[in-house]
Amino acid sequence: MKKILAIALSLVMVLAMVACGEEPAPTPDPGTDTPPVITNPDEIADEMTSEDGKYEIGFVTDVGQLKDKSFNQGTYDGVKLYAAANGLSYKYYQPANGDKATDDDRYDAMKAACDNGAKAVVCAGFMQGPALEKVAAEYPDVSFIFIDGWSTGANVAGIAFAEEQSGYLAGYAVVKEGYEKLGFTGGGGGTNPPCVRFGYGFVQGANDAAKELGKTVDINYTWQFGNTFSPSPELMAMVSGWYNAGTEIVFCCGGNMFQSVAQAAAENDGAVVGVDTDQSFESETVVTSATKGLSSAVQWALAKVYDGTFSEIGGNSTSLGADNNAVGLPTATWSMQNFTVEEYEALFQKLLNGEVTIDNNSEMSNPAEAGLTNITVNFVA
Repeated sequence: MKKILAIALSLVMVLAMVACGEEPAPTPDPGTDTPPVITNPDEIADEMTSEDGKYEIGFVTDVGQLKDKSFNQGTYDGVKLYAAANGLSYKYYQPANGDKATDDDRYDAMKAACDNGAKAVVCAGFMQGPALEKVAAEYPDVSFIFIDGWSTGANVAGIAFAEEQSGYLAGYAVVKEGYEKLGFTGGGGGTNPPCVRFGYGFVQGANDAAKELGKTVDINYTWQFGNTFSPSPELMAMVSGWYNAGTEIVFCCGGNMFQSVAQAAAENDGAVVGVDTDQSFESETVVTSATKGLSSAVQWALAKVYDGTFSEIGGNSTSLGADNNAVGLPTATWSMQNFTVEEYEALFQKLLNGEVTIDNNSEMSNPAEAGLTNITVNFVA
């Protein structure tokens, strides 16, 4: 299964780290009226009106804005690309009460998608779990794709990513590039497993690079002001203080939090590591991004729904990582000078070969407790 998955994903993720657009996944022939293939999701409307008022593919957002240039948007891009390539109707649903959404709010959004005729519903973010378990049981004929989640039943396909690998590659790269004063700010208060893996991987990569260089690097590390994954004056002030005190680059792992961190970097001559998607298109302060193939994974899973093979992933939790080309750094927008694309590709190959091992502990919210030797973690509680 893993070998088949790697082959399938390699076909759809070739351009996952190239630019703002991605090739749609291979899909069954929907008929003679197939519209021209669009590879840039920005060319596809976020909202469309179906002729019958029904929408075949539903998308339920995580907390934060739909157009967050990160997790929500990257996931929805996959929905739009697949729908556009196959002439299908689609609609997004944002749970009520925004950042304060409850399980009931998420349930209502999922139920609305099902009642509006969804054949497939894509749900983003691990907090969707309790609501999804309830809805999936009530709508057994609907296929659910749970991004950053797990399977809650035969009609739910859980898709998770090895964020620690992507974080590691970013941490290693920036230290090899010459950065020694690092920062990390993450969303979810230290309880969001993907964010924890991103951050812990980043610290491990920075530590290994520093060890090879015979030096010790420092990192400010916090979950403050990130519970709602939103920008805030408080977050911007904190990160600005870091930059003023000598921090050179900050890994921002938390959706719309990026806006505050990028602005702080721009105003204080700092640098940023983006997350989930290539965020260099959003700010000149971005040196690289720790990406995961959200759009491609969604297209791959939706293709399973429509080609009749969803049973291969429904009822299962699939983890995607380097061996599926589902995580990594974008090379098409490479800006680093001291750490080259060739060196990055060699490191990636070591990861594939098992020469590089990374702890994927989803509970390591404070890496100061990890006992790493070449990085000093200043944990800001």
